Amino acid sequence: MAVAEKSQAHGMDPNGDGVVLSSDGWYAEAPPELVFLTEAWVQLQLPPTTTGTGPGGQRVIFNVTGGTFDGPNLRWRVTEDAGADWMNIRADGVGGLDVRFWSGPDDAEYATDITKADDPNGAWRYYFRVVPQFETGASRYAWLNNISAVTKSRTGDGGPIHRFYAVS
Repeated sequence: MAVAEKSQAHGMDPNGDGVVLSSDGWYAEAPPELVFLTEAWVQLQLPPTTTGTGPGGQRVIFNVTGGTFDGPNLRWRVTEDAGADWMNIRADGVGGLDVRFWSGPDDAEYATDITKADDPNGAWRYYFRVVPQFETGASRYAWLNNISAVTKSRTGDGGPIHRFYAVS
């Protein structure tokens, strides 16, 4: 990944080395831009395990059973049975997510996707936004360790569908 002294991401490296950071064209008043990374279809085991209601709300746990990441910058598979989606539904209807799973590209360099989100008014049942954090030791994907990302997500057939964007 190319990095300038003053970093402002302006797109994806055409050589596939992640987000290009450059001070060229940086304007302090400009709002952040989003760069599409990939779309993920995550499969969850149904029905979920519920733990009952506790002081923080009702905990609902979905095992992650598989899925895919398919996009111009990341093409991965979700490792079968290597993660879980721990949801906490508060008394006010807000659903908080804590999702961790193992995934990686076909060349077997793996990354962990750690996702946390809070969704107001029970919207998590239909659509939601997530702030994912990637963690990888694979040099090819090390740029993921240093990006800020967001998703536009919705429920799908058997699990959530996430469209991942790097914030530039």
